[in-house]
Order: sequence, then structure tokens, then C-alpha cells
Amino acid sequence: MEFELTTPVAFLIFNRPDTTQRVFEEIRRARPPKLLVVADGPRGDRAGEAEKCQAVRAIIDTVDWPCEVVKNYSEVNLGCKVRMSSGIDWVFDQVEEAIILEDDCLPHPTFFRFCQELLEKYRNDERIGMISGDNFQFGLRRNDDSYYFSKYNHIWGWASWRDRWQNCYDVNMTYWPKIRDEGWLLDMLCNKMETARWTEIFDDVHQGRIDTWDYQWTFACWLQGRLSVLPNLNLISNIGFGAEATHTTTENKFANIPNDCLQFPLNHPIGVVCNRIMDARVFKSNIAVPFTTRLCQKIRRMIKP
Repeated sequence: MEFELTTPVAFLIFNRPDTTQRVFEEIRRARPPKLLVVADGPRGDRAGEAEKCQAVRAIIDTVDWPCEVVKNYSEVNLGCKVRMSSGIDWVFDQVEEAIILEDDCLPHPTFFRFCQELLEKYRNDERIGMISGDNFQFGLRRNDDSYYFSKYNHIWGWASWRDRWQNCYDVNMTYWPKIRDEGWLLDMLCNKMETARWTEIFDDVHQGRIDTWDYQWTFACWLQGRLSVLPNLNLISNIGFGAEATHTTTENKFANIPNDCLQFPLNHPIGVVCNRIMDARVFKSNIAVPFTTRLCQKIRRMIKP
């Protein structure tokens, strides 16, 4: 039976017509019945950015399949932290669950079916916080399962439910000082090196040194003890690395990872168990560096007898 996408898709856009067009073509191919579009406004000090933002929004006006298009456009620039968090707030005010794509996250067509089937399977399982389309294992896998469970909630193409987001996400990380000072993060992670690194990251986010929204989502999921579903094949290629990106300004091994074709029916894991071997690889390759002087000092304090 041919797959029919019935889940709403949220599309977060800004100022890159080229990547937006490529991602939009995959959304068009999937033909969601409802498309929720979140757009940030141009920065006043960037010449030509208003025209780029307008060109991006014009792409949305080319929807040519039966689809309810709902727009949440800002005419002023809110920045990554405020626009993304407020935009996703708005998405889950509109719908109970959604598949979420940013303008540089190019999905394989099977990503949509993967998300839809697992949104249904884990809808009432509070142990699961989200479904991701990302795999950063570069071919390594432990078995023939279609996916595994992780403490890391990669967001280059993902899906979740209203109750998971609204019941725990806090863009200001209000509870972080208490979690840090009472030592709860070590209880969550069970690893002193990871705890030191994530303490540094969460401190930077809480104190406004990083203009982002996604580390707050990681913190929210950990605070609730929730895992994420990650596919055993990579379903999303990030095509946005480069000078025009907000954060991914220089290319590295995570840029343009090919997106693979997932086979159906899905082969489900036998239980809901965090894959710590895979998580350790992600930490080592993607999170542990750079080890700053401040971080090294924290690690030494933590391991001191």
C-alpha cells in the first residue's frame, strides 16, 4: 500500500532561498495535508537580507497540492533563540504532533513515514521525547533494528508531540542552577567528563552566551528522563554549512552526510533501552571538543578524590 502522509509538517525558514527550495521540494513530494511555516524577519544591518527573506517566503506561495498552509511570519528579526522557540511554541499550539524541518535539513522521502509511524507507536509512551531523522554513526550499528534509543535529541529533522514540548520546554532553563548546584546532572549522565562538558554548555546557554534554542530542548528531555528515537540509517542531510549559516559556518564531517533510504516495515527494538555505546561515540565525536581551560578545571575538580 502506498504511504500517505497525514501528519502536519512544520517548516522553519529565514533567508536562504537555495536551501529552502531544495527542502521544500521534498516537502512537496511528501504532500502533507497541513504545512505550518515559521519565518524570522531580516536583520536591519544586513544589506539585501530583506530581499532574501522575501524570496524565501515566495517559495511557500508555490504550494500546489491539497494543503492547508498556516503562516507565522515575523517582520522583525528575533534571532535564533527567540524565533525558533516561539515558532515551535506556536506549532504545538496549532497541532497535537508535527514533523519539523529547518530550511537546511534535506530529508530522504522515507523520513516522513519513519516519523509518522513512530509518532503513532510512541504517542502514549512518556519515556520517549521525540523522533529524530539523524544518525551520526557513519555506518556503525549494533544490530538490524531500524532505530535505537538515545539520550541525545538531534534536531536536524525531527518530530514530537504537543504534550512533550509544552509540558517541559523552557527556553530560559529556569531550573538549571538548581540542577547544577545540587549535582543532579551527574545523576542524569552517569559520566563525569560528560557532566563537565554539558555543565559548560548549559552555563553558556543559561547566561546568554549562546543564541540558541536546542540545548534547552536537550535539558528539558533529560529533566523528564526521556529518550529520543534515532534511526540506524541517516535520513537527513544538513546542506546549510557555510558562511550564511547562523551556527554551522564552517564545514566539518557532519556537513552534507548522505541521507539513506530506510526499509519498511520497520524492525523495532525489543525494549526501550538507551544505547550507551552509540551515545558515547556521539559525545566523543561531536560534543566533547573543544576542551577549554574552564572545562579541564571542572573535570579535575570532579575527579579529585
